[in-house]
Amino acid sequence: MQTSDLAALPMRNRAEAEALVCRVQLALTDRGVALRAPPPVPDSCCGRGCNGCVWEGYYAALRFWREDAIALLAR
Repeated sequence: MQTSDLAALPMRNRAEAEALVCRVQLALTDRGVALRAPPPVPDSCCGRGCNGCVWEGYYAALRFWREDAIALLAR
């Protein structure tokens, strides 16, 4: 898988985020590259749509994790 393909993977919901993690981890394993674990899935969401929801933080952290993985794979 090309790094541009990894960058294009959507993460609009939990299922897409989990699929992204699997694809990125597979690409890392295939190339023999080690990277820290992805951010943990939140388990403390109250479901009220708060500004600054734990899911917003999760998706931001996941974007950084994906960027780090892409940078490692591009080397």
